[in-house]
Amino acid sequence: MVKIWKKEFKIEDINDFAKETLVENVGIKFLEKGEDFLSASMPVDKRTKQPLGILHGGASVVLAETLGSTASYLALDESHYSVGLEIKANHIKSVTKGRVKGVVKPVHLGKTTQVWDISIENEKNELICVSRLTMLVLKTATDQKGNL
Repeated sequence: MVKIWKKEFKIEDINDFAKETLVENVGIKFLEKGEDFLSASMPVDKRTKQPLGILHGGASVVLAETLGSTASYLALDESHYSVGLEIKANHIKSVTKGRVKGVVKPVHLGKTTQVWDISIENEKNELICVSRLTMLVLKTATDQKGNL
């Protein structure tokens, strides 16, 4: 298996990096990294439910994009960064309480684009959402001395 991570990181570092952002505001917590995956969970509560009392589809997309864009960042060297081009989500099953867990894995890690698949499950390990995120890879701007 090819090692995909270009940056060294601990899960605690990622959670600290997300402080005072949307990620923290909706309660997303990164859980685990593997050689080719990253996982995080999100509560199903007043911050993430829609008026009918079920997990808002947009909240699932927030979890999916958080996982995919974070994985993309960690899979790039310091001379590159990425931005989202497109995200798609299929909502399969509703959730009313507890936490959901997402896992992101790469589909394609190219020089100019990356494609990531994200699966989100409930606490019974039932699939509730599948998502695909496409990221555009760009070179980091530097001045003539090579400094940012």
